[in-house]
Amino acid sequence: MAIIKPFKAIRPKSGLENKIAALPYDVYSREEAREAVKDDRYSFLRIDRAETQFPEEHDMYADDVYQKAHDMLWDMVKRAELVQDEKKCYYIYELEMNGRRQTGIVACASVDDYLNEVIKKHENTREEKELDRIRHVEACSAQTGPIFLAYRSQSVINDIIKKNQLTKPVYDFTSEDGITHRVWVIEEEQDIKAIETAFEKVESIYIADGHHRCASAVKVGLRKRQAHPDYTGEEEYNYFLSVLFPDEQLMIMDYNRVVKDLNSLSEDAFLEKIQEYYSIEYTDAVCPKPKEKGQMAMYLNNKWYQLKEKDISCEADPVSQMDVSKLQKNVLSGILGIEDPKTDKRIDFVGGIRGMEELEKRVHEDCKVAFAMYPTSIQELFSVADEGMLMPPKSTWFEPKLRSGLFIHAFEE
Repeated sequence: MAIIKPFKAIRPKSGLENKIAALPYDVYSREEAREAVKDDRYSFLRIDRAETQFPEEHDMYADDVYQKAHDMLWDMVKRAELVQDEKKCYYIYELEMNGRRQTGIVACASVDDYLNEVIKKHENTREEKELDRIRHVEACSAQTGPIFLAYRSQSVINDIIKKNQLTKPVYDFTSEDGITHRVWVIEEEQDIKAIETAFEKVESIYIADGHHRCASAVKVGLRKRQAHPDYTGEEEYNYFLSVLFPDEQLMIMDYNRVVKDLNSLSEDAFLEKIQEYYSIEYTDAVCPKPKEKGQMAMYLNNKWYQLKEKDISCEADPVSQMDVSKLQKNVLSGILGIEDPKTDKRIDFVGGIRGMEELEKRVHEDCKVAFAMYPTSIQELFSVADEGMLMPPKSTWFEPKLRSGLFIHAFEE
């Protein structure tokens, strides 16, 4: 069973939500973050990336950076630009992109569920990235960026969401990137109890995005437990800020690969080797996207090719069955000699949100070949996590991105 709790969110004062809401801290480089908050006193990115408030040469991991994040957060609370709700609620968060909507429940998930693998992961985390967010959460006494969780759809929860969406949202705005954000507050005790009970019947919840934020929140909770041996388990640090989406509503985009060279092979020799694993057909279509699992598109020497997997036999495990795994084994490693895509500088990854044209651009600029993938499905993600396995790096690209600053979970009021 999953423990998913309501909480007293700290959230923007009505009218400031569009100014405060910001993309996640980790989608920006240091330079991009500094430029994004330039002359902006409201953007929550200032708090998530507090090094932007110091000179460029300042150590972004210095103690005073995290103290600055704390001070800015709680100054906004003192000025009533951020306001805490008086009772524990669930929240509905709807994002609309290009006419497509996905709607989730904003709540707090349990540290113990993560430790007991009720909440399942599909990728490893890096200690240095965890440490940054651990220090940020501890300094702020709050979680400021939600973890993106997924679960198998539940009709009870769906019905409560639909009922509450008949009322006027507390927030309804469109951000600069064209994504519309709507928020409703679920405050009726009957609905709150029904949602909590429904989640208790959910056997597994999955981290879709935010593995580092999740691991960091859990480690902060464990540290606080050590500091308070008499803890009851009800303290707010035993839970972490999340948005939970039903599987049927999620969209995973393609995550594509570009490679800088052909490993000393001629183009003809490279094409010949690829035909051991894929049938290849030249196409004059403009930026052709793969239409089904087992297909790829490849851009080489100003030409697009359609590739279809030859061996469609089932592999032994869900990771081996993934298109990105087969490309890595057969082509990237087997032909191009890229053994570790996480560290090899000959390969780069391009999120599907950038479009197929970006692959052409990269090949024209600094790469030799591009591979456009068919998107990984949410069911593939579930299968990998259920087996306790890890997905290959850069397997999933989720859109739209959740905003930071719309919901904050504080440890202390």
